[in-house]
Amino acid sequence: MNEQIRRQPDGCERALSEAYDTALLDLDGVVYAGGDAIEHAVESLTAARDGGMHLAYVTNNAARTPQAVADQLSGFGLPTGPDDVITSAQAVARLISEQVPPGARVLAVGGEGLRVALRERGLEPVDSADDGPAAVVQGFDPTLDWARLAEAAYAVQRGVPWFASNTDLTIPKERGIAPGNGALVEIVRIAAGGTPQVAGKPQPPMHRETVLRTGAQRPLVIGDRLDTDIEGACNGGVDSLLVLTGVTTAAELLAAPPQHRPTYVDADLRGVLEPQSPVTPDDGGFRCGGWRAGAAGDALVLEGDGAPLDGLRALCAAAWTAAGDGSCGADAGKALARIGM
Repeated sequence: MNEQIRRQPDGCERALSEAYDTALLDLDGVVYAGGDAIEHAVESLTAARDGGMHLAYVTNNAARTPQAVADQLSGFGLPTGPDDVITSAQAVARLISEQVPPGARVLAVGGEGLRVALRERGLEPVDSADDGPAAVVQGFDPTLDWARLAEAAYAVQRGVPWFASNTDLTIPKERGIAPGNGALVEIVRIAAGGTPQVAGKPQPPMHRETVLRTGAQRPLVIGDRLDTDIEGACNGGVDSLLVLTGVTTAAELLAAPPQHRPTYVDADLRGVLEPQSPVTPDDGGFRCGGWRAGAAGDALVLEGDGAPLDGLRALCAAAWTAAGDGSCGADAGKALARIGM
């Protein structure tokens, strides 16, 4: 069995902001949801930055320019420049530029962030499949209509190379979970067939773009999604922190396959400023803080008392160990109810 398979969350004796030089932060579901900052995010990141940690914001949302994202973060009280923002639009523009001639036309089905990124790479965004594009690229844009999706489908049907900034099926908004770019990519796939080259998390082009732009030596990926943020960290061979302020639930975390298991888990961004409690084996189970977790038949069992996050960390160890290199199928409902999750 692969010795690299994660069986439990790690502990850390120092605050994570001291143990890592750069935070590679997802935005939606981590720093903000829609137009609102998530509780504790601004204060926690300010303290981490003041303590010497470099903050870089890494988003699969290709709709806006880095400057627009930086302006929004600055408006929350997090002074940010465009060089601190890395988007999937930048990653996919670099990927396209490596496969088409300089100055080539690209059918851009997305927002201004995608167009700016293409121009940064010397490519010319166009709007129609009849404009002779050398590639077609999709990036998230909440204003996309049928006509623009149809242009993408027409180009793909003609054999034009197809790219996507990312394939996240959903995106957290202040009113709930909404369709993401992956849902729009599926519309084009249904009409035209084929599969696009994808640049965003969890794919390697996004990790490469992030490293090139930040120069991080000891980065910590911080995200709310197992299938993008955490898998992307796994693919890049870097540590990760999952925060439970976005789309991932505690039950989904316990059922995570190996590539979706984070190094650390915490409730929100306050976890960046704190040590992480260690998980230790305990007579066939696992202990963290005042809790002990184990498996009994087809259910996970949690005993003890203490901080709810310590209980969840112990449960992760029990679930991931029981699952091995697969997904845990044990019932965790009663155990999670004990810690209010």
